[in-house]
Amino acid sequence: MKTLALILSTLSAGLMAGLFAGFAYSVMPGLRQSTSRTLVEAMQKINVAIVNPLFMVIFMGGVVFTLAAVAFHWSSPGRLWVIVGCLLYLVMFGVTVAVNVPLNDALAKAGHADVAAARAAFEAKWVAWNIVRAVAATGSFCAFIWALRVL
Repeated sequence: MKTLALILSTLSAGLMAGLFAGFAYSVMPGLRQSTSRTLVEAMQKINVAIVNPLFMVIFMGGVVFTLAAVAFHWSSPGRLWVIVGCLLYLVMFGVTVAVNVPLNDALAKAGHADVAAARAAFEAKWVAWNIVRAVAATGSFCAFIWALRVL
């Protein structure tokens, strides 16, 4: 169970890092070059599509896996890396829940009436905080990889 919890933590962090990094270096720069209507509509559709069972298992399961890994490895020599990985995963999770999801919800409520205003209220803040969560998830992934190596 100890090793499985750490492997699932590493996998969850890696998948989240890839998702958020992909948005940071590909999706959002592409949408930045689009019209406000295109950006708003695309993000509204993405935000609906992403809430699916696979994403939720990876995203929410990652919290469970990382906490379990900390518990299982509390007295292991690599515990510091497991704790760091867990804390960074929780930062990514917290930013998503506290910042990005509320921005997504506000964008959904904006509908299609004033897309320029909706974009202005959404894009810069969402992009900045997405980079924070991408960095946190990447750091988490790296910490868990190092923990696997040490243990």
